[in-house]
Amino acid sequence: AVVHDETLKRGAYPSPLNYGGFPKACCTSINEIIGHGIPDSTVLSSGDIVNVDVTVCYNGFHGDCSETFLVGEVDAEASRLVRVTYECLHLAIAICKPGIPYAGIGKTIQGHADMNDFAVFKDGVGHGIGQAFHTTPDVLHFANNVNNGIMREGHVFTIEPMINEGSARGVIWPDGWTAATKDGKRSAQFEHTVLITEEGAEVLTGRLPESNPLTFLEERD
Repeated sequence: AVVHDETLKRGAYPSPLNYGGFPKACCTSINEIIGHGIPDSTVLSSGDIVNVDVTVCYNGFHGDCSETFLVGEVDAEASRLVRVTYECLHLAIAICKPGIPYAGIGKTIQGHADMNDFAVFKDGVGHGIGQAFHTTPDVLHFANNVNNGIMREGHVFTIEPMINEGSARGVIWPDGWTAATKDGKRSAQFEHTVLITEEGAEVLTGRLPESNPLTFLEERD
């Protein structure tokens, strides 16, 4: 209700609502849920991690972002998972500029996840975005040889790695939307919408200066 109401209050529309039949204004994915979790009456407990994925359409253009939050006292491995996932996103953004193959994003993310003994969920991809919610290219988050093109100035797309604590494999719940880890272990995700500029990349969905601090960044190994 908060995302729905606050989005409308600002003259925008929550892009996920009724998109392909999705029933809510945003996605909430708790613990073993990888993505596309449907908000419900579940009460969060200390120790949970929860991803909130928000997309809005404003003046005819969509912007998509997500962040994983730590609830109360979270164990060290959950905090490390969330931190590494955050790092995967920002390492990938750092390579983005005109002339770079989109495949470089997956190589970067996979390398950092592997180095930290985590697994990349391969069925969740980033995507082009603009006047359409989802468009080309598909942005793969794992090392691959797929030719999805070269970044050019003016390209706008999302990077949204989903990193699992255990196996990379997932399952889809009977609701047809919710993706969960097959082994029941936790998953984290971060996402930004990125614009390729003349010399690099601009994050269009960056955090505001007054946003809550990312405490997991203070707990580096």
